[in-house]
Amino acid sequence: MSAPNNPYDPVRVAALDPATLDAAVAAADAAFAAAQDLEALKAARLAHLDRGQVAQARREIGALPPAAKAEAGKRVGAALAAVQAAYSAREAELVAHRDAQILVQERVDVSVPAARRPLGARHPVELTMERLVDVFVAMGWEVAEGPEVESEWMNFDALNLGVDHPARQMQDTFFVDPPDGGLVLRAHTSPVQIRTMLTRTPPIYVVAPGKVFRTDDLDATHTPVFHQIECLAVDKGLTMAHLRGSIDHFVRAMFGDVRTRVRASYFPFTEPSMETDFQCFVCRGGDEACRMCGGSGWIELGGSGMVNRKVLQACGIDPDVYTGFAFGFGIERALQLRNGVSDMRDIVEGDVRFSGQFGMAV
Repeated sequence: MSAPNNPYDPVRVAALDPATLDAAVAAADAAFAAAQDLEALKAARLAHLDRGQVAQARREIGALPPAAKAEAGKRVGAALAAVQAAYSAREAELVAHRDAQILVQERVDVSVPAARRPLGARHPVELTMERLVDVFVAMGWEVAEGPEVESEWMNFDALNLGVDHPARQMQDTFFVDPPDGGLVLRAHTSPVQIRTMLTRTPPIYVVAPGKVFRTDDLDATHTPVFHQIECLAVDKGLTMAHLRGSIDHFVRAMFGDVRTRVRASYFPFTEPSMETDFQCFVCRGGDEACRMCGGSGWIELGGSGMVNRKVLQACGIDPDVYTGFAFGFGIERALQLRNGVSDMRDIVEGDVRFSGQFGMAV
């Protein structure tokens, strides 16, 4: 005959011991409170709610006799409810904190006007032109302007370019219809100098920037429409020394402390005439592989000279009383030299991505 069954005491099962359950609840509360974000809270939930001692105690209930399950179930259920409540409370706090941070970090000021269109940029040719003009205005010179459609007399005759000069042929100059109408698109800004001398009495110190036109094909180094800046000084006693000093000042202002040199040349509107070079501001003449100067150590600037007596006479200025000098150069070339632009097409194509590199100053 078998012995009577002893009543089963669930307290004797370690996982179901009230003290053990209370400790598990306290540990879960502490872990949830220590979680600083939702990821850390998720890890604490897995450790204390999904796989912790409370979960282990719930599994032990199934092995108990029927008479003991009710009491154990109440104890474990209360512990489980306490852990779940602590988790839910901490989760609500962390969700609210996260949402508050998102509102701050992603805040949008709806009162600020939106940029509905991409911003453009000032063209680097214009910026370079303004910088060049500023150099001469700071020297006390004035800015002079003129029309882009000029008479042949202003563009050629007054500048001592005879009727047989190659520049007066249609393959070099744009003529306005009809071809024999005597109007051209100006091939240089020198007509502005003629207009100035015709309307003003010396002393004259002017700088003439503007757009000019030549029948060139568009390639890496040429364009049919480009910009020039020409300078004219007419006064008593002006000499080549004044011309050299003006050019030296301009070169130093644009390219730094570099030397200049001159070479004899010929232009119909100046006599004597010269070509000016300045020392390479990249290699200073010390690198045969320099791409800026081609290893020569010098960079060509442009033509210059003393104003021809015939040009002064054509403008009604007495060459025995007044002398003058003039020089000019291309603005696109100055931009290429100063900023390392290798292809002329980048300058004229109007791509805002190119212009945007220069900002508001060159």
